[in-house]
Amino acid sequence: MSSALRITPLSPAVGAAVTGLRLDDPLDEEAFAAIERAFYDHCLLVFPDQHLSPAGQDAFGRRWGTPYVVAYLAAHAVEGFPAILRVTNMGKAGTLTENWHYDSAYFDDPPPIAILAAQELPAIGGDTMWSNQYAAFEALSPAMQRLIAPLRAAFTGSRVDDGVRHDVVAYHPVVRTHPVTGRRALGVGRVESMPRFEGMTEEESRPLVEFLYHHAARPEFVYRHRWGAGDVVMWDNRCLLHYAIHDYGDDAVRLLHRMTVLGQRTT
Repeated sequence: MSSALRITPLSPAVGAAVTGLRLDDPLDEEAFAAIERAFYDHCLLVFPDQHLSPAGQDAFGRRWGTPYVVAYLAAHAVEGFPAILRVTNMGKAGTLTENWHYDSAYFDDPPPIAILAAQELPAIGGDTMWSNQYAAFEALSPAMQRLIAPLRAAFTGSRVDDGVRHDVVAYHPVVRTHPVTGRRALGVGRVESMPRFEGMTEEESRPLVEFLYHHAARPEFVYRHRWGAGDVVMWDNRCLLHYAIHDYGDDAVRLLHRMTVLGQRTT
């Protein structure tokens, strides 16, 4: 492992910067092990100024698990790399990410890891925020922790199968146990996508859903990333919520390459 490798915390809550290596170069086992430890310690890693190629992103992502290929989004994939999607400016009215969420919560098995590589950025704006859900759970009172521990929530969304979009719902624990760290994390979403708890009505569920959603994003749990040229950011979808801010105008260019990695499910 290169002695130049440095891991520097970015906030008390979440995130660390990794410097002293190039992700386009092969990583030896010692360096990867150090990065892996940092990932599970900090939940989010920023690799500044990488200008990572699609081939490099694909190779790095495969070190973590199986790439997720979304067949119906093939038109948005980078040529030759079906698991790497081009994330572009869809306009503020069309954005789906201006809320706190974890990705694909309406899947039976939400993917655990996402990797974004910045390609083109607006002159200003377009920050992304992440919130530590270990900290959110641990900050709840013991009584509230006991209350929500047995609950499962309905997560709603839509998927495309055989060219047809249809609504889906999946039920997941409100308190998620991470399969690697063993730590418990809050697993919630906004009321529009998590409208009720299993066995309860929406009316009964709403007050607690709204409380948990707002609690989950308290400022002391949050790291806000201002994207720099060539940044690569990866995060753990099992213990973080994120929120992508669309404040850079509908005409600005903002292009990121996204890779999603499949792996062990959180239960």
